[in-house]
Amino acid sequence: MTTYYVSKNGSDQNDGHKDSPFLTIQKAADVAIAGDTVTVHEGVYREWVKPLNPGLSSRRRIVYQAAENEHVVIKGSEVIEHWEEVGDHIWKTSVDNQLFGDFNPFAKAVWGDWLTSIDHTNHLGAVYIDGKAMFEAHSREALEHPKQRQTVENFFTHEQLPDFYSDDTKYLWYADVQENRTVIYANFQGIDPNTALTEINVRPCCFFPERTGINYITVRNFEMAQTATQWAPPTGEQQGLIGPHWSKGWIIEDNVIHDSKCSGISLGKELSTGDSYYYRRFDKPGYTYQIETVFAGEHNGWSKDNVGSHIIRRNHIYNCGQTGIVGHMGCAFSQIYDNDIHDIATRHEFEGWEIAGIKLHAAIDTQIRHNRIYRCSLGTWLDWQAQGTRVRQNIYYHNGMDFFVEVSHGPFLIENNIFASKYALRHLSDGGAYVNNIIAGDMLVDDVRNRSTPYHLPHSTTIKGMTPVYGGDDRYFNNIFISREKAKHCGTDMYDGHPQSLQAYIDDVQTQAPTDLEGYEAKKTPVYINNNAYFNGAKNYADEANKLSDPSFDSKFAIEERGRSLYLTINLPEAYTVFKVPAKVTDTLPHVRLVDADFEQPDGSPLKINTDLLGRVADDHVLTGPIQSLNSGENHIKIW
Repeated sequence: MTTYYVSKNGSDQNDGHKDSPFLTIQKAADVAIAGDTVTVHEGVYREWVKPLNPGLSSRRRIVYQAAENEHVVIKGSEVIEHWEEVGDHIWKTSVDNQLFGDFNPFAKAVWGDWLTSIDHTNHLGAVYIDGKAMFEAHSREALEHPKQRQTVENFFTHEQLPDFYSDDTKYLWYADVQENRTVIYANFQGIDPNTALTEINVRPCCFFPERTGINYITVRNFEMAQTATQWAPPTGEQQGLIGPHWSKGWIIEDNVIHDSKCSGISLGKELSTGDSYYYRRFDKPGYTYQIETVFAGEHNGWSKDNVGSHIIRRNHIYNCGQTGIVGHMGCAFSQIYDNDIHDIATRHEFEGWEIAGIKLHAAIDTQIRHNRIYRCSLGTWLDWQAQGTRVRQNIYYHNGMDFFVEVSHGPFLIENNIFASKYALRHLSDGGAYVNNIIAGDMLVDDVRNRSTPYHLPHSTTIKGMTPVYGGDDRYFNNIFISREKAKHCGTDMYDGHPQSLQAYIDDVQTQAPTDLEGYEAKKTPVYINNNAYFNGAKNYADEANKLSDPSFDSKFAIEERGRSLYLTINLPEAYTVFKVPAKVTDTLPHVRLVDADFEQPDGSPLKINTDLLGRVADDHVLTGPIQSLNSGENHIKIW
């Protein structure tokens, strides 16, 4: 086992040992083999690191790390000097296209399936002034008369979103790509770009192997920024600023990841299983191509033995245009925890369906735990095949929408989270369980009967069948529902009319016997709802046997930032502390009907939901909500 060293004072002609370090991280990546460590000393490294060799197991990794207590930055950008002022605040520079090689991001549009702005006017290029990304103008003339950005709307609800960038939209650039040169014009609003740090992105990635199957890599303690990543739909290559590229067993930890044009971390699909064929061909729906992608992935080695099982922890991820973390299939069996994710897809330079702080397809047995997700267009979006997925102890606030689970059949478990944005939850799935959460915002629950999506054998990528979402077969236990000012809907009353047991549903269907599909489609499926609390006008399921319902009670619910810390304020009625209910376990979470599976740990062992958001372990009976130290009356608690 060898340690190779990299330093800004080194040379790639050296041997990489401590006294003769390499100059580039890539040189170390070319020679490092399983069991080796690459230690990088302080400085800014402008390169795309493409690991050449894999580790062999979780014990024989290749580790890439910043030297202890040293700040190492990997950038996908280059410094651009020699700007010439050509008008009021307008500057220009001419860049030789040899700088870009065969990838000029200013010539490439943001493009791919499920992107809704497909007019090819938004490009992968970006200009940064003193580290801040500027906005692209769509003409040279627009630089001279920058306009305040129009009201931004939530992509799903068409309601106004918080505008975090209104003061920055005056900083504009425009690129004229010519045969041999790229001329960039920019309005720096009075800043002299020749005395500031002025950069443009030139590379799509900072740390991303070109080949698949580069397993067991650890990347830690770097800052990585300013890449020209392409839009990452589930039907195309999902490229990130950093990612394993269809490999197994990566650990990405303690990094600062920011300013990726589209995606920060990719745990996603590779190119051979689909390349945005809907927008290339238009001959059949994207939904059909995505089904083909899933089967192609299975044919191309998608299994627990080959792909996934990554650990993404303690990273700070922000200012990415599409997703903080994206993945399709390659995210399966992974753990994503203790990350701080914010300001994702809030610049609104382009729009599409694949946006979120965390956006995953086929997150089989993936565990998303104790992340702080805020100021994102959408917090977390689980789309297709959320099976065995567990989302727990996360805090969502100030998002356009907190949480969305789409066309999945479970079992997926959402427990001990706080959903605090005005639009808290969108549920277009079945087979889910929501346990011990605070849901303090609008909810939408619906079926989806025009799309049949896959489900799997338990804890496996093997496809067992396909079915549409009939609605129901959901579980809500031990939650606190808080309706907000001008809220449209919060609570469980949207399930009124659904039976309370599987046997009641079966009996109802069989009243039409002999019957097949039409009999099942005609009846509402069972739901399991009990032991929840409802405040501020939130409404309960009509047949809920045991509940704490006080619709007129004002909980005074609020999430407050104090520096990097976060506080919860909530007022609770006198009856709250005596309303203790059983902690849910595998045996008391009803079996999922369509998938024919139980709620359990990824290894198949039983689970018990008695550890709250703050890590406190309760006994066999718990308070409703995600914090077991709450009391009747006023509560003011540090939660991050």
